[in-house]
Amino acid sequence: MQIYLDYSATTPPHLDVMAKVHQVMTQQWGNPSSLHTWGGRAATVLETARMQVASLINADHPESIIFTSGGTESDSLAIMGVARTYATPQHLIISSVEHSAIAEAAKLLEQWGWQVTRLPVNRQGRINPLDLQAAIQPNTILISIIYGQSEIGTLQPIEKLAQIAHSHGILFHTDAVQVAGRIPIDVQQLGVDLLSLSAHKIYGIQGAGALYVRNGVNLVPLLNGGGQELKLRSGTQALPAIAGFGVAAELAAQELTSEAMRLRGLRDRLFDLLADYPYLIPTGDRLYRLPHHVSFILSEFFAAKTQNVTGKTIVRQLNLAGIGISAGSACHSGKLNPSPVLLAMGYSEAAAKRGIRLTLGKDTTEADIDWTAMVLQQVLDRLMPPLVTIQ
Repeated sequence: MQIYLDYSATTPPHLDVMAKVHQVMTQQWGNPSSLHTWGGRAATVLETARMQVASLINADHPESIIFTSGGTESDSLAIMGVARTYATPQHLIISSVEHSAIAEAAKLLEQWGWQVTRLPVNRQGRINPLDLQAAIQPNTILISIIYGQSEIGTLQPIEKLAQIAHSHGILFHTDAVQVAGRIPIDVQQLGVDLLSLSAHKIYGIQGAGALYVRNGVNLVPLLNGGGQELKLRSGTQALPAIAGFGVAAELAAQELTSEAMRLRGLRDRLFDLLADYPYLIPTGDRLYRLPHHVSFILSEFFAAKTQNVTGKTIVRQLNLAGIGISAGSACHSGKLNPSPVLLAMGYSEAAAKRGIRLTLGKDTTEADIDWTAMVLQQVLDRLMPPLVTIQ
């Protein structure tokens, strides 16, 4: 039995997406910048996808969608694109639970002399808008707050945070990679200036993303060249991946309401099945949470008895049982590092190595949830040393 529960890492391409990718690669493979018939066909594919992605987030016009290679490039274009419009270092505000695409860009700006404020979060990983208000300085030029946190599932009050930013004349960006296709996104209502998306998180294929850029927002491109994507992202577009992105966006918009409700039910079922299990502690906010997201840390009692067992250990054990999940901390060069997200939420370094994440998707069934809950408990029970009895 194989059960995939790592949909926040990537999603399997939808059959309609793969059909579109195949069609473009075999019939519409021209360069969209070319003026001849082949180029015209490709340009039509490109602009259709732009309209489909714009529609998913209620962008006011398709030209506000700039296609990129994925969420990381979109985040980088937003942060560095704004920063490079200034000749001297300014002030940037991010959260302490950002994706590495934002966190690493902020570190680079610090090396260039910028000030960076990292807003604290509560134990559930949520920002207090009052902290944002207090952090604003006269030279604050950009605020970037992740919409839905990939590791602990917490949703941030983006509309309120954007209102605070705009009341001070500050640009606001959000990484919505985990949110798109899972809850409704309306950039007009949210009031954001910049918003990042990724195709492979919504059943598209890897290699395509997008940055929504509100009309009037100025960016300096990261890449110089032929001036594609309104001169913000030079280079011939990855047309098959972008076409698939468009189909995935259209499908996500059609299925969003019913699928979000279904996933929310499965998510809550998994939490409930493990609610009384003593070796797992839920992480993140249960109310303000991505509908497909479940996360835990291993309890202190379990850790004390099993010593070196980490989230990575549990991932490997469940994989042997045919279940794919992920650890809540990053692994670099074979070394398991404490999760910066869990550290920011107040967990110890030891606890921040014990996170696990189970994320659900289109193919997840109630039977999958029940089986996973049972197997996870069996794995943890097996890792516990046997009780020693004195005769």
